[in-house]
Amino acid sequence: MQDLHQFFALRHFIENHEHLQYDPLQWGAQLQFATQNNFDFSDADIVLLGCGEMRGNQADAAYSAAPDAIRKELYQLYNWHPSIKIADLGNLLQGASLNDSRAALRTVLQELQEAGKIVILLGGTQDLSLQQYEAFKNEQKVINAVVADALIDLDESETITDRSYLMDMLTGTPNFVQHYTHLGFQSYYVHPQILETLDKLRFDFLRVGKLREHLDEAEPALREAQLFSIDLNVVRFSDSPANANGSPNGLAGDEICALTRFAGAGAHMNSLGFYGYDPKKDVQAMSAKLIAQMIWYFVDGCLLRRQEADWNNREEFAEFHVRFSSNDTLFLKSRRTNRWWMELPNGTFIPCTLADYQQASRDEIPERWLRSQERL
Repeated sequence: MQDLHQFFALRHFIENHEHLQYDPLQWGAQLQFATQNNFDFSDADIVLLGCGEMRGNQADAAYSAAPDAIRKELYQLYNWHPSIKIADLGNLLQGASLNDSRAALRTVLQELQEAGKIVILLGGTQDLSLQQYEAFKNEQKVINAVVADALIDLDESETITDRSYLMDMLTGTPNFVQHYTHLGFQSYYVHPQILETLDKLRFDFLRVGKLREHLDEAEPALREAQLFSIDLNVVRFSDSPANANGSPNGLAGDEICALTRFAGAGAHMNSLGFYGYDPKKDVQAMSAKLIAQMIWYFVDGCLLRRQEADWNNREEFAEFHVRFSSNDTLFLKSRRTNRWWMELPNGTFIPCTLADYQQASRDEIPERWLRSQERL
């Protein structure tokens, strides 16, 4: 791995706040901090890094202090998962131009990915999600991507912004997005033709009402995804007052924490980004506290992924043979985590829910099975 310290600010948050005192069991006392004198994070499972680049929204926007505002709250949380090693690399330096910042972030993300690290990125504007994707693209890795956002950022524009980055991610060539799932959009903010476009591409999307009613419906998508991008505006304003584009409707705080736990438990998930947080608008640091708790639940999910049985050890899975619509299908349920998978006609298995099994048992075709077939 190349030397990365040149991309980061000279002083880490922890060095600038040496007066802060932490309990020995709080993350502020247990995280590994990458400073100029010690930039070795080779034994870390999860790596945190900040990028406060905001020029994807406004050309003259200042570099955001959002990552450090989140750290202030995150370091106060107690570490219940000492077996998972976390390193905080600090904040990327702002480039002379927006493209310089993006290039630096892309380089760092790719190096960390090649090193086998799970990366948590503290943004910045959501166009930085494109750098999450391009770290995979540069290695020609086909991925599944999930975005949680009240909006669907498919605007057409000459430059890449936080309202148009999905156009490049989903339609650029060559393309390495095998499947895309959008969580928590609010219909009145989304042009109907955008949903038609996503549907034609056989991508999945769950509006906020349906998602809140059946939160478990999002778990299979997050279980097989490699990339998860969260815009804070997916959370209702009352639970996150720092939302740049706040809405009275949206996910509750505990619901978005459940989604990050689902993501952490996914065996393939190694790139998580938080975006759209403005500390200047944060009332009593409530949004920073929420993001910190989302990270805590993500780490909690990572512990769950370690507990899952080896896929080749079928004794660890209960088997259920179901016939629906002339299809003989095998459903598997993990005896350790109670998660479900269902078999496709080509013999592969995809993540599913108990509801999919119950629907198949009624001789109905589960929509998840049907859409997977259409994509094949």
